[in-house]
Amino acid sequence: MTIVPITSPDLNAVEVSWFAALCSDDYQFLGVPDGSLRSSFAHCSNIVKEAEAQGFRNILCPSSYQVGQDTLSFVAGCAPITEQINMLAAVRCGEMQPIMLARTIATLDHMLEGRLTVNIISSDFPGEKEDSKLRYQRSREVVEILKQAWTQDSITYKGEVYDFDGLTTDPAKPYQTGGPLLYFGGYSPDALELCGQHCDVYLMWPEPKDQIAQRMKDVNAVAERYDRTLDYGLRVHVIVRDTEAEARDYAQHIVSQLDDDQGKTIRERALDATSLGVSHQSKNRELADMEGFVEPHLWTGVGRARSGCGAALVGSTDQVLSELEQYQKMGIRAFILSGYPHLEECRHFGSRVLPKMKTVQLNEAYGRVPDGTPLTPLGAGERR
Repeated sequence: MTIVPITSPDLNAVEVSWFAALCSDDYQFLGVPDGSLRSSFAHCSNIVKEAEAQGFRNILCPSSYQVGQDTLSFVAGCAPITEQINMLAAVRCGEMQPIMLARTIATLDHMLEGRLTVNIISSDFPGEKEDSKLRYQRSREVVEILKQAWTQDSITYKGEVYDFDGLTTDPAKPYQTGGPLLYFGGYSPDALELCGQHCDVYLMWPEPKDQIAQRMKDVNAVAERYDRTLDYGLRVHVIVRDTEAEARDYAQHIVSQLDDDQGKTIRERALDATSLGVSHQSKNRELADMEGFVEPHLWTGVGRARSGCGAALVGSTDQVLSELEQYQKMGIRAFILSGYPHLEECRHFGSRVLPKMKTVQLNEAYGRVPDGTPLTPLGAGERR
């Protein structure tokens, strides 16, 4: 089956995803541990089931070696308790031997009957500190080996990190033709090169729109060199209420008990705490106004108590919807959203904004799922 990526201008529906807080990142008040919201299979799988019930099309399952649930085991556990939502599993390249990883992902894809997508991550390992070029070279080799394993009957690969000669891959073929879609985020030149050559969806963290547009242009230039097209995604928190005043009040409420030293500890424990992307999130906080807004509806306060994605869209239903529509006009076709606490905010967004959006699962838009009629986009207010 030939895979023909659908370029962003031709796709008028978006993939709207939620976030399963596997890494002990769920709070009533940011930075204040809450036993009822701690990472557990029961709590995090309830988030997944709620997201499916609300009509979200995918859910990001993050990865951390320090806290929370193991990502791939969690995804496997969610296969029999979900029916329609995709699972976006974060995979830290190099933690598992790549051929074993190929088999694990293929097995998960069959368990989910094609509802698996993969977030490729380059990061240090516990207790180690590697040069950025080495980390991205390792990730590149892992991705290239995965693609061989998913599309060929044997693997022959000679790289700087891995060396395999004629290894058979049966029965490591995934359910999806060509394997799951690969989502990827990174700001360095090595990251853009890897994404432009091998991945499908380029993920970005929230920044002022002119900076996001420049990142899209930069990675698109790489993809064009390889005669490829990409789709683009935004990972951002949301606080949506009936009025802007209510949303802004809630933003201040969730940081009202935050101790800045505890917030710094939370940020610095992450493996990506010193990455280029995280430094840009920190810069956004420095540029924000006295209430933490770097744009009229982009609030940077979330980043005071977490690494990675550090800003939220804050506003009324119409304001948040308008912001998402502006991003969509820029070419963004995937939104990965979250909010605190995750169950409650999933319902707020799911009841207020999601019914007004036309949504799709990108792997179906790409024609990856075989055997059967691909799902058509859901129109505003529709549910399956």
